[in-house]
Amino acid sequence: MAAYWRPLLFLLFLGFIKPNSFTMKRLSILVLALLTYGIMQAQWVDDPINNTFIANCVSSANEIRIASHPYSDDMFVQWTSMSENGWSQKLQRLDYYGVPQWGADGIAITTPNLATWSPGYALAALSDGSVVTMNRSADAHHWVVKINEDGSTPWGTDGIMLFGGAGGGRSELLAGDDGGFWALGTDMDISYLQYVNADGTLRQMATIADLTKKCTNGKLIPTAGGVFVVYAKQTIQGYSNYVKEIYVAKYNKDGELTMPATLLFGQQTVGMSYIHYAIPDHFGGAYVFQWHNGIGGAYNIYVTHFDSDGVPTITGTNGIMVHSTDPSSYFISAYPTIDGNNDLLLVYRQTDSYSQSEYKIWINRITSDGEKPWGDGILVLDNGTSQCLGLRIDAFEYTDGFSVIYHKAVPGIYGETVEAHGFDHDGNMTWSTTMCSSTYPKNVDENTSGYYGAQNVVVWVNAQDGGLYGQNIGEGGEMGDITIPVPPVPCCFPPENFQGSCQHNEETGAYGAMLTWEPGFAHLYYNLYRQNLADETTEVIEIDADATSYFDEPAPGTYKYQLTAQFSDSESDFALTPDGEDHLVIEVLDPTSVSEVALEEIIDIMAIYTIQGQLINAKDITELKPGMYIVKGTTASGKTAIVKIINN
Repeated sequence: MAAYWRPLLFLLFLGFIKPNSFTMKRLSILVLALLTYGIMQAQWVDDPINNTFIANCVSSANEIRIASHPYSDDMFVQWTSMSENGWSQKLQRLDYYGVPQWGADGIAITTPNLATWSPGYALAALSDGSVVTMNRSADAHHWVVKINEDGSTPWGTDGIMLFGGAGGGRSELLAGDDGGFWALGTDMDISYLQYVNADGTLRQMATIADLTKKCTNGKLIPTAGGVFVVYAKQTIQGYSNYVKEIYVAKYNKDGELTMPATLLFGQQTVGMSYIHYAIPDHFGGAYVFQWHNGIGGAYNIYVTHFDSDGVPTITGTNGIMVHSTDPSSYFISAYPTIDGNNDLLLVYRQTDSYSQSEYKIWINRITSDGEKPWGDGILVLDNGTSQCLGLRIDAFEYTDGFSVIYHKAVPGIYGETVEAHGFDHDGNMTWSTTMCSSTYPKNVDENTSGYYGAQNVVVWVNAQDGGLYGQNIGEGGEMGDITIPVPPVPCCFPPENFQGSCQHNEETGAYGAMLTWEPGFAHLYYNLYRQNLADETTEVIEIDADATSYFDEPAPGTYKYQLTAQFSDSESDFALTPDGEDHLVIEVLDPTSVSEVALEEIIDIMAIYTIQGQLINAKDITELKPGMYIVKGTTASGKTAIVKIINN
């Protein structure tokens, strides 16, 4: 605090502030403001005894979630507890240095008449800098509240109601690429999917239902052109058992089913505690895993994977077991991350099947084709009968390795420490750090921030004093002041997933190239290179750093597009397409060139487009669904013709 007093003492000494009564009032206000500023400037510490204070809450607060901002170093933390309006959320925003931005108590969600129990809450950080949180009201409606970076609520403090009033069960949220987001909810029999635009307007709702089974526990996976929903179909059997199977289906933002449901896990009769989880891979697909006792009676963890087309890549409808079956042991409580090789890394717990009172921590690696390079995994810790909770695993951002974080109970003491270990690619432990050595009891978070800017963040509630605390940790096990690193060679990362197509501009009536991509890291702006293949002239278009799409409307012709990210002292390589190419070739159509020549006069079809100008992978009219299309081809005289047709 002395640092904040020094400027005042210096000014008083020089006589710039004279101690009359009016000035003293101002001085008192200024001192109070500086004291408040000093309190609010809490930041990540490197002392495991006294971790960083994040917000006031209550000792019973729970369901703690972290959402990292996709285009900055900020993160959002949410926790829930009983309030005047029911089991309600509060949120805090932190900058990279751990400084709270929304006061000492965070921001409370005031949606009226919330449930008095936990139906499952969701949180997502959006590309426009805001965050959305989803909850269930006592009258079984789903509500979502949006909070801007400055703490304002553009849709009101109550938020907006989703699914036309349907739903009322568990919630899932997933950020979109345009400031909007996907929302998924269930009424325990039927699931509902809806895309919410950045301005709060609602797209058409999709209903996921089966007349004979409950469709529940959906997980959202981002992919090109839409979202995958991984969900269970189940029927109850007896008092506590369920017959379940897991499917994946794909939808677009308008709620249209674009890929029918595909079976991922076959039917099993399992205990009611069984649930499935999903994590996106780096290529538009996902790993899906679950633990249950449906095979052999002992709990084990099963993994499958599907690619960007929704096609399973691990054979067998039960996936692959993470650990060999042991009737005397249960393998449960798995938590995932995806490493740089697109492999799934899992940390999980082994306990005895008799009393579930033993605590061993394992890690294992599974590839997308079901290989297990580490066999039955690597033992991280045997903690005997003392609990290990909150198992977390996160792949490093800049180096080829990962960390495991967990809460470790201390024998004879009601409480636990927070421990972290670093590992290299081969599973060798490279460092160990105690993140919190104070053994007070803690309510653990449900996820970590993941390594972003080379630091990872863990938060928890002190179950004694009701404070929300947290700690950062770097890729080398360091805590506290972690400098945002300079990315390694290559010194600047290019954008990713560069895609594009010809599309029609309804306002101008012209066609153009619609280009999209995923951002790199810490760039100043983008350079879009456009080469006219007719005369090989090239133009460079500068695009804002926060953009993830661009509509280019040049003169009709065929163009080669390449995209880079510009940094202060260098320019990245060209962005790659999903096919691994460093460029796109797009033909921008000329609407005035559409001739009246009959389709029968075209003897060789060169390309078929939608009426919006998007190229279709077809060369035969019979392959098309009914609708209007643009066909480009050559006539009997050798001329090129572009015609608009209606396919019946």
